[in-house]
Amino acid sequence: MRGRRRYALLAAGMTAMCVALLLLRDDARAARAKDYVSGIVDPGKSKEAAGPSAVRYLPEPTWTPPPIRDPMPGLTTAPAVPAWNRPRKNAHAHYGLDYAPPLLIGFTRTWPVLLQAVASYIAAGWPPDSIWVVENTGGGAHRANAQGRLTLQNPLFLDHGVLARLGVRVVAAPVLLSFAQLQNYYTTLAHEHAWPYYFWSHMDVLVLSLEDGLDGVTPPAGQPGYRSVYELCLAELQRSRDGGERWSNVFFSYDHLSLVNREAYDDVGGWDPFIPYYMNDCDMHSRLAMRNWTQRDARSSIVTDVSAVLDDLRALYRDPSVEPVFTDPNPPPPEPSAAEGKPPQAPKGVVARAPHDSASGPDAAAKAYFLKLKSVADSMFHYKHGGRGRNTWQLGQHGGLGEPYHYPARGLAEAVDIMTEAGREVFRRKWGHRDCDLLSGTKLRFDDQWRVAKDWE
Repeated sequence: MRGRRRYALLAAGMTAMCVALLLLRDDARAARAKDYVSGIVDPGKSKEAAGPSAVRYLPEPTWTPPPIRDPMPGLTTAPAVPAWNRPRKNAHAHYGLDYAPPLLIGFTRTWPVLLQAVASYIAAGWPPDSIWVVENTGGGAHRANAQGRLTLQNPLFLDHGVLARLGVRVVAAPVLLSFAQLQNYYTTLAHEHAWPYYFWSHMDVLVLSLEDGLDGVTPPAGQPGYRSVYELCLAELQRSRDGGERWSNVFFSYDHLSLVNREAYDDVGGWDPFIPYYMNDCDMHSRLAMRNWTQRDARSSIVTDVSAVLDDLRALYRDPSVEPVFTDPNPPPPEPSAAEGKPPQAPKGVVARAPHDSASGPDAAAKAYFLKLKSVADSMFHYKHGGRGRNTWQLGQHGGLGEPYHYPARGLAEAVDIMTEAGREVFRRKWGHRDCDLLSGTKLRFDDQWRVAKDWE
C-alpha cells in the first residue's frame, strides 16, 4: 500500500509539473483560449478589448449640382395679378359659403419649387390670404427660418419675408412630419379653425387657370362667364355640398390639387401614420371607398406636375420683359466634352423656351403669352417624367452646414427612402395584398385590415 501511494503521489506531481511547463511555454495560447471563452460568455468584453472599429467613409459624389437660384429676387411688393384672374372680394359668399376655404400647401424642402407653386396659384386667381403654407421643416428649423438664420442653399430654407409680401399665411408643423402625418395635421387644423372643407395641393406643381377656355367648364378669359381656378374650385365645392352624395374628395388632376370633406377623413380614422409615404394614398382612398365615401374628378385649371422652376417667376404675372424659361434645380451631370479644354455643354432638356408669336396688341399679346406659359408648363411635365425620376428636384440643395438644425441632404433622401419601403411592407401586411388595387383586385372590406393572410403565396 505504501509503495502504491508513493507511486500515485509521484505520478500526480509529474502531471502537475508537465501542465505547469506547458502553460509557461505557451502563455499566448492560454491567453487566447481564455479570451475565446470570455467572448462566448460576455461578447461585449471581447469587442471592448479589440477597441473601436475603424471609420469607413462612403465615396463622395462625383457631381455636385450648381447652387440654386432665387427665382423671385429683390421682391419688395407683390406683383399685380392679371386683371382677368383677380379674385372677387368675398367670392366664397357667392357659392353659399360663410368662410373662405383655405388652400394648404405643405413644405419640407426646396424653396424655389414651393415659391413657384404659390406664385402660380396667386397669378391664376387664388386669393393670397386663403393660401396657407404649412412649414414642415421641424420645430427648430421653423424657428430658425422665422428668424432668417437659414440660407438659400440649405434644403430646409423658407423665406418668411417673401411669403408675407405675397400675402400668404405660414403655419408651422410642431415637428417634422411624414406625408401621412402631415395630412392628419391638415385635418387637425381644419378642426381648430372650424373648416368643414378645405383644399390642399402638392408643392411641386405649376398652376394655370383655363384662360383659353374649356368646353363645358369655362369660356376663355375676357368673355362673360369666365372663371379662374379659384372660382371653379368653389363651384365644385358647392356642387358637392348640394348634390346629396356621401363624398370625401374632389380631385383636380388627381391629388395634385384636392378638395377634402373633413367628415369623411374623420370617419375612417385619418391617414395611416405607419404608411408614411408611397402607398398611403392607396390605403386611404380605398378605406374611404369601403366606407361608401365617393371620390370624383373635376376640371378647374391646368395643374402641372413639375420638377423644374421658371428662371423668373414674374413670367407667371405676364411681365412682358421676362421670357418663360425653366431650369432644373438639380440638373444631371454634364456630358464629357468631346474636345479637351472645351467647357461642358448644358444638359439637354434642362432649358426650354416657348415659341414666339408675332401677334401684336394688348389682347393678342396676353393670349400669346399664356400660350407660351402653357407650352413651357407642358415641357416641364415631360422633363419631370423623363428617365431621371420624378423626385430629383428634392436633391438640389446641399448647403447649410453649421446652420441651426442642419440635416445632411444625403441623409434626408436616404432616410425617406428607407421609411418609404417600410411603409410599403406595412401596407402589404395590413391588407395581405401587395398592389394598390384593393377595390378592383380583392374582396377586402374595411374591417379586414390587419386580419388577413398574404394572397400572393
